[in-house]
Amino acid sequence: MFVTPAYAQAVGGGATGSALTQFIPLILIFAIMYFLLIRPQQKKVKEHRKMVEALRRGDQVVTQGGIIGKVAHVREDGELEVEIATGVKVRVVKGTIAQVLSKTEPAAANSN
Repeated sequence: MFVTPAYAQAVGGGATGSALTQFIPLILIFAIMYFLLIRPQQKKVKEHRKMVEALRRGDQVVTQGGIIGKVAHVREDGELEVEIATGVKVRVVKGTIAQVLSKTEPAAANSN
């Protein structure tokens, strides 16, 4: 009537599989996580860094705080001066630029 623990145990006690077959699910989970989460995030960070490095005076930008303004001065210490209204300039960190709305074209060199 009652099942004893002896019947519930596996018979034999031999190897149930190699160590590699036990780690295959973990390897697959890591590969899926890499291609779905890690790699796209690295690509996004790389594109943002490239966008921030390409900022020039006159570009219209949006900060992460939602402030829209025009770049008045690019500083070497990782900061920008952004003009948000006529005569009103604020200093922002380059990394907080979320989007570039319009880029200024570089001055064309005279080929005459």
